[in-house]
Amino acid sequence: MREPEHVDANVLAGPLSEILSVDLTTAERHCAVCGAEGVFAELHVVADGPGWVASCPRCRTLVLRLVRTADSLWLDLGGSGTVRIRTGP
Repeated sequence: MREPEHVDANVLAGPLSEILSVDLTTAERHCAVCGAEGVFAELHVVADGPGWVASCPRCRTLVLRLVRTADSLWLDLGGSGTVRIRTGP
């Protein structure tokens, strides 16, 4: 089976800004499955369906799903492990 083409998670900055007041692309992340650490923007994002799906670049665990409907944004962070958003220097 062919792997879907992906882009980095910077593509999620716009859609996520509609529901979050911070820029997640620079947030630090820790995968709950393989322990990989990095910034949110390094996640692999596939956008060939009704929304966006982001996965860990190391183990491919599903980290985030974001879908827009006519009147809502649906955000699933079920596999995200931890995300650290720095609020100061």
